[in-house]
This record gives sequence, C-alpha cells and structure tokens, in this order.
Amino acid sequence: MESRDIILRPVVTEATMATMDDKRYTFDVDVRATKTQVKHAIEDIFDVKVVKVNVMNLKGKKKRQGRYEGYTKKRRKAIVSLSADSKEIKLFNEE
Repeated sequence: MESRDIILRPVVTEATMATMDDKRYTFDVDVRATKTQVKHAIEDIFDVKVVKVNVMNLKGKKKRQGRYEGYTKKRRKAIVSLSADSKEIKLFNEE
C-alpha cells in the first residue's frame, strides 16, 4: 500500500486537539494497516520522527432506516506520538 492510501484523514475532536500539545496526533487509517506501516507512512508524508504508534479498531454502529437495519463502516484509529525534537504536523492551513 502507498503511504497516502494508509492514512485516510486526521481525527479532529476536542480531545485530540488537546493531545496535539504533547505531539500526539490521531488519524483514521486503513483497516488492514499495521503499526509499522502507519509509522512509515506518517514519517514519509509529514517528514517527522515517530516514536510510538497505538492503534484501535472501532466497530460499526448499528443504524436503522425504518424497518431496515445495518451497520456503519468499521474503522481503525491510530494515535501517533512524535519525538521531542521532531517538528509539529500542520493539519490546518494558517495563512
């Protein structure tokens, strides 16, 4: 898999924004991606040094539309910790 195929999108919530001060970033990643693939993809895309990667699998939520039931997509979330001497990842364009 290519680096851009592994990292899908950043997860931007109030909790993840608070952890960015400690150089911990949260991303949605491909469900088949391993920790080492996520580490190499982040280092390749953002040109930073990754110290640790934690991943978690999230099950799809049950949803209903009338009498029909289904599930939303399952997803995989990765929390990436950068080294102290590494530069920060710019998620927003600040002009």
